[in-house]
Amino acid sequence: MTRASFHLPSAVEGGRPGSEIYPESPFGAALSGVPTGRDVEWEPLVDYRRNGVSETTIHGAVAWASGGRVVHSFGGNVLCYGRSMMKPLTMKVFAAELADCTPEQKAIGLASHNGDTEHVAAAQSLLSPSEHGLMLTPLDVPLVQFGRQVRRPRRWYHGCSGEHAAILRGARRRGWNRAGYTLPTHPFFAAYLAVLRRWLGPEWTPLRVAKDGCGLPTVSNTVSELAVLYAGLAATREEDWIWAAMVDRPDLIGGFNRLDSTILKAGRGAVIAKEGADGLLGLAIVHPDFPEGLGVVVKIAHGWNPQATWYIARGILGVLGFELRNPYPLHRQKAFLVPGVVPPDRVASLAAIPTWDEWDPDRDRWAWVDGRGID
Repeated sequence: MTRASFHLPSAVEGGRPGSEIYPESPFGAALSGVPTGRDVEWEPLVDYRRNGVSETTIHGAVAWASGGRVVHSFGGNVLCYGRSMMKPLTMKVFAAELADCTPEQKAIGLASHNGDTEHVAAAQSLLSPSEHGLMLTPLDVPLVQFGRQVRRPRRWYHGCSGEHAAILRGARRRGWNRAGYTLPTHPFFAAYLAVLRRWLGPEWTPLRVAKDGCGLPTVSNTVSELAVLYAGLAATREEDWIWAAMVDRPDLIGGFNRLDSTILKAGRGAVIAKEGADGLLGLAIVHPDFPEGLGVVVKIAHGWNPQATWYIARGILGVLGFELRNPYPLHRQKAFLVPGVVPPDRVASLAAIPTWDEWDPDRDRWAWVDGRGID
């Protein structure tokens, strides 16, 4: 096959159908008011060292907020999409309509689940069998599969199937047409924006609206805005069922060994946590030092990295008096946190929280060579 045979007419080249919606350059276009990842001064959050030498550095941004204001920021006020981290806010649209659901149905509506049997069963229970055909989640397989089991892709295995089912149930009770429920022109999306404006102000509007991985709209927010929203979740935890549903059924929110499920258990009712795709973690925290509620959001620059995010979350929660276990050990490396992930007045407390445990052996060096100990 000759090289020339690859240069056939393209539907996305200039002047042809479809060309207007494709990028014009592999370098990307500069959009007014929309900074790219190259424009942001990401900060190191954690680095992995082998015998004292950094081999991998994880960059990102962290924001702490309380009472509608940012109390600590590190890594820049990055613009990103909230993705699945926003589900506790999404479900506020239907807080009244879903109030009579079972605890399992409520929790799965807030979930980005692994696709286990209990997750699928809870999601399916939100709709009658005749309504299952309305589901528009993409075909997927379970996020975590054990052994060599293989599953045929199904919409119910998708991590957002519970959210979609809850939206369909809530829309029916509101009398909304459920056709087009994933579109930004649907009444559900306008109601969702109204929830966000409760904390971000009546004039706030997203700079960009995009299609999330599950097909629903996701809006752009800065990391600071996301932290303000999560502080609002803590401040209003008693006004509806959302906080209690996450705390009472943590394994339905994510699943086995998922970071948000583990934090929910460690928080003992005073913390809710939700992961979002491509490197997001939101924490809403009840703490006496923050009577108006505390929201902390972590954004990892390179995307989803649960282990690195776990170390950061352990440090943040640790300085607030919550004990989150370390993740499973690294392979012949150790993790080291950057002090900026917490406010300056809590750095001393952060220094007392090790990122390793007694069961985590020191295998990044030889302990004895030729009868002589070495470091």
